Amino acid sequence: MVRRRSLGRQFGWLWAAYAASAYGSALGFGAFPLIAVLVLDASPAQVSVLSAVGPAVGALIALPLGPWVEFRRKRPVMIAMDLARFAVMLTIPVAYAFGMLSFVQLLIVSAVVAAAKIAFSAASGAHLKALVRPDDLLVANARFESTTWSSIAVGPPLGGAAIGLLGPVTTVVADALSYLFSALGITAIRGREEHPQRAEKRRVRAAELLDGWRHLLSHPGLRALYLNQLLVSGLIMATEPLLAVLLLRELGFPPWQYGLAFAVPCVGGLIGSRLARGVVARYGQHRILRTVGTLRAVWLIGLAFVQPGVAGLVTVMAVELAIIISMSLYNPVLATYRLEHTPNDRIARTLSAWSISSSAAIAILSALGGLLASATSPRTAIAVAGLLILASPLLLPRRQDSVTRLSSRSDQSSPAGV
Repeated sequence: MVRRRSLGRQFGWLWAAYAASAYGSALGFGAFPLIAVLVLDASPAQVSVLSAVGPAVGALIALPLGPWVEFRRKRPVMIAMDLARFAVMLTIPVAYAFGMLSFVQLLIVSAVVAAAKIAFSAASGAHLKALVRPDDLLVANARFESTTWSSIAVGPPLGGAAIGLLGPVTTVVADALSYLFSALGITAIRGREEHPQRAEKRRVRAAELLDGWRHLLSHPGLRALYLNQLLVSGLIMATEPLLAVLLLRELGFPPWQYGLAFAVPCVGGLIGSRLARGVVARYGQHRILRTVGTLRAVWLIGLAFVQPGVAGLVTVMAVELAIIISMSLYNPVLATYRLEHTPNDRIARTLSAWSISSSAAIAILSALGGLLASATSPRTAIAVAGLLILASPLLLPRRQDSVTRLSSRSDQSSPAGV
């Protein structure tokens, strides 16, 4: 049995900050579309625009933020992004209270929150690498992963109940406050941060905006994992709205069963993340990325065969459980590999490029899935996504990287990045 190891008080504050924002976001999951429908009487097309355009615009806004984050202290950046999200989210309940809430405001807030999330994630990834020892990166990423899935398991049901009791903007207030609590947690982290130094003092050049993508595409292992992740995450996320239509409209599942079908399998996230350290120690990082990366792609096709009634509910829960266990085991290993194989002076740009690409892939594949479902049916579109994802393991690295793993000495010799 693997003993639980302490990563220190400073990591504890970072983890607490992450947990605060994760649970707040889970409570507010789906709040914007719900407000658009219940408060603004938005059409289905407007709801789709809100779900796709806000994050897409946010990704564009975040494009120049990678180099900006790279050469600044990371804790102030994280605090600033949290406070920005706190402030912009609070504008929604204020506007609602005065009867001034508009669809355009929801779009703007969605875009700002998406951009701030990308910048925050880039800064926190760089800070994490400086905060814990290299041997503890997998443990730290696994704890973040388990927190994510536990928040998803409890957040949406509680958020739905809170909206029913207290009104449509209740969870938005909770989400906004969670960013404030996150900022306070990051403030509690002690220790002096060195200011990252450029090779030469100059303004951000246009070429620097692409440095993250250059690193991802020039590194053999990262390139394969990056392309694989774009396809897998994009296809899995593209099926979520299609499955909602299939279950709620065509198969007649009541809303509580629909929520149960996604909340219960999130327990698998705790299982997978707890297994990560042990299985990597036993089988090695490369084998886990190959094996589990393949396993997470084989389950999605099962959702195309969902039927009405209890059997259908059990089918959805079983498929989602298998996907979540695979993802929660794979994700911390992937995150650790990405940090290990990225120089300290390029982490923020690399993580920003990864996040921006992921948002774009999800938006594009979701739009294509919606078009296919309109032309055929949601079940057909889910089946096509399930078949396409079966090809994703072909993108995984087939052999151990020829590129030597970055040593701790090279990490120490490059700019600290935090």
